[in-house]
Amino acid sequence: MKEPERNLRELCRQYQAVLLNEDQKTITVALAGVPSAGMLEALHFTSQRRVQTERWPQARLEQYLQSEGDDAEKAQEPITLLVNHLLLQAFQRRASDIHIEPCATGMRVRLRIDGVLQPLQNISETQQAALIARLKILGNLDIAERRLPQDGQFTLQLQGLQAAFRLSTLPLRTGEKAVIRLLQSEAQDLALDKLGMPPDVLAQFRRALAQPQGLILVTGPTGSGKTFTLYSGLHTLNQPGRNVCSVEDPVEIPLPGVNQTQINPRAGLDFQCVLRALLRQDPDIIMLGEIRDAESAGIAVKAAQTGHLVLSTLHTNSTTETLTRLGQMGIPGYLLASALRLVIAQRLVRRLCPHCRAPAETLHDLPEQNRTGPLQTWQAVGCDHCFSGYYGRLPLFEMLPINSELQTAIAGNASSETLSLLAQRQQLNSLFIEGLNAVNRGDTSLAEVYRVIGVGHG
Repeated sequence: MKEPERNLRELCRQYQAVLLNEDQKTITVALAGVPSAGMLEALHFTSQRRVQTERWPQARLEQYLQSEGDDAEKAQEPITLLVNHLLLQAFQRRASDIHIEPCATGMRVRLRIDGVLQPLQNISETQQAALIARLKILGNLDIAERRLPQDGQFTLQLQGLQAAFRLSTLPLRTGEKAVIRLLQSEAQDLALDKLGMPPDVLAQFRRALAQPQGLILVTGPTGSGKTFTLYSGLHTLNQPGRNVCSVEDPVEIPLPGVNQTQINPRAGLDFQCVLRALLRQDPDIIMLGEIRDAESAGIAVKAAQTGHLVLSTLHTNSTTETLTRLGQMGIPGYLLASALRLVIAQRLVRRLCPHCRAPAETLHDLPEQNRTGPLQTWQAVGCDHCFSGYYGRLPLFEMLPINSELQTAIAGNASSETLSLLAQRQQLNSLFIEGLNAVNRGDTSLAEVYRVIGVGHG
């Protein structure tokens, strides 16, 4: 079976139809009901031929579809094998995303492993259209639509395991790009002591979670592990005597016992709409996936003041920057001071492979003065186990409990410099210091800390 014919057959199957015949001018398909305009347009666009339809009884159609499916399993085509191979390689190398992007000649494939994109292979120009078409069929997307972005999901069996993927396409000047996110298929351990927090940091988090009301914020850029920290907190709070609710985009980890709502902006179900509805659902604990604007920030702060424990995330670089950002979003200082309980800033750095890491020089002059003593550095070497010198990732946390001094300063709209000085008085480690400590232990490299956090930032 040639690849264009295979794509046509799979497109028909998407619409519960079967391809009966095709010649240079016409294709003929059978289906049980009345053909939709979308199906006719997609078939015409894909085949560039006139579409004729036949109406069959449902039983006959199902029998034909079953036999056609059996035949397809016996002879997989090259593009199907190529897609399966790409997905399997990503799965085996622990990739979080696959980037398939058009370039001057064909397509470039890269895998995001431990937060960094790494080249995998190139795909010839002759396979480009068929590859994107195959992915769209898997994701149940419109194969004929190449002008607009599309999103879909699919599951496949890889090495005997059911693997789930999220597909996103985007039109570029040179063609269509596809990004495939590998979704977590295995049950994850959400226990707080598995987060990787140092004992004193974990104790601060536990104290905040034990409060009857207030706002706990986890901050950091995209891909820094904020959502997993929130889920771990929710997992601890999820008890039969509490009504635990969340509003997310999307729901990333199903939590039995938690009322999880996924937003749907196209249907008018946005964060603000769900948040307002949740407050009428007698909640004890609310998790808001992200504070995105002044309105969601205002609702979260007010909910935290009126007897609810609220957990959320914010895109800021440090704990003290979070205090000024909320002020810039229009939250009055007196409201924020009474609501906020704890701010956590976090990052993920790549962990050195224990099989091949090698000691490097010992440094005595460091850009950050708050850490005393020499710093033993390590270098990434690379071996058959890790390929890059790194294997997995390590979280770094910066913790800022809101004590009475900070409350008074926030209520009085103190400057960011004053807030920073008051935060430093608590003598808690910055992200950068936590990174240097991880370097000294041999968990990561200094270059990785600089890449993720910056020199002396934190």
